[in-house]
Amino acid sequence: VQLQASGGGLVQAGGSLRLSCAASGRTFSSYVMGWFRQAPGTEREFVAAIRWSGGSTYYADSVKGRFTISRDNAKNTVYLQMNSLKPEDTAVYYCAVDRGSSFYTASRFYDYWGQGTQVTVSS
Repeated sequence: VQLQASGGGLVQAGGSLRLSCAASGRTFSSYVMGWFRQAPGTEREFVAAIRWSGGSTYYADSVKGRFTISRDNAKNTVYLQMNSLKPEDTAVYYCAVDRGSSFYTASRFYDYWGQGTQVTVSS
């Protein structure tokens, strides 16, 4: 499975960005796609996840109400709509695939990773 993340950039606090992650290669009948982020000097942090079959979602408390994860089955793409961005949202954002169907927030449960896209929020 290859994952290609895009959509990062520089935005002012309060602004919005939409990240995309296109999946290609081997597919699975049931899996979870997630977004993580990592700021310099910190561990990779769970942001949101979506179950590909059914579309149920799960969010970190820090982004709940501001970020929305969604998917487009036809395009094999998952999106992360980020609104009301804060400087503390600044990080490299990664998409990942977990071949299971449970929502895990620990990165070790995810099997495939994209290359990351930088999001910078200025104050």
